[in-house]
Amino acid sequence: MTWKRVATAAVLIPFAVGIALWGSTALLALAVALVTLLALFEYFALGEAIGHRAYRFWTASCALLMLYLQWLIQWTTTATHWGQYGGVTYPRRLVWLLVRVDPPAEAAFFLFVLGIAAITLFTKRPLVETLPAAGISASALLLVAFPLSYAVRLHGLGTQGPLLLLFALVIIWLGDTAAYFVGRSIGKYKLAPHLSPKKTWEGTVASFVGSLAVALVFARYMTVPLPHLLGMAAVGNVAGQVGDLLESAYKRSAGIKDSGSILPGHGGVLDRIDALILAIPVVWYYWVLIYSPKS
Repeated sequence: MTWKRVATAAVLIPFAVGIALWGSTALLALAVALVTLLALFEYFALGEAIGHRAYRFWTASCALLMLYLQWLIQWTTTATHWGQYGGVTYPRRLVWLLVRVDPPAEAAFFLFVLGIAAITLFTKRPLVETLPAAGISASALLLVAFPLSYAVRLHGLGTQGPLLLLFALVIIWLGDTAAYFVGRSIGKYKLAPHLSPKKTWEGTVASFVGSLAVALVFARYMTVPLPHLLGMAAVGNVAGQVGDLLESAYKRSAGIKDSGSILPGHGGVLDRIDALILAIPVVWYYWVLIYSPKS
């Protein structure tokens, strides 16, 4: 199992690093859209395991719209030519509206609610499915797609954005790796046996220390004071470990060990990104609300 985990990581990590560092925010948004769709359909499968059949197409469509709006609002705040991008001119009224509706996810959420209303009232789906379907669809949008969309906003934070996104990724990757190997070798005290029997306090501490070590390394390449990098690493790691446990709770609720099998040694996409789902927006909010750089 370990060699499969290493082999899968060796293939995927270079792609993720390349897109984060050298890809445009638009390309990054496309990559996040693919990951989000895969994660959403795994989440839908968890819901179906307990009899909750989601509005798959509508939820996925709203998730893609949310990502597009996150990219578009990020562009409108940094574009030098107002209203135009890549040869495509956007209506000035639309650009003005997007700037006023911030965060833009609000628009996607409201459209999602209108769609749920239309589906409920005008389709022949059994009424007994209405509440479970709305619940699993809304939770998929809120718990998976929405937080992942912050990867687009984080990447679009000026010249520091790509490094910030990579920073958020690496603190989770190294933290997970440290927790895995330390937990397997010396782990004795269980962290949350009712959710994830293999997680230990020793692995949790190793994960936290590993993320702080990432901050020390990134301090050489980023124009961010070390205390703030350590702060982002700390809160990002804690959020990531909470996200990991939260996804374990979803799987326990559905009676499923892994969310999927697409990634050898790791399970599903949702298994691989569970920590990032909370870590990425936490790093973004730390940057905006606490560090608040003026440039």
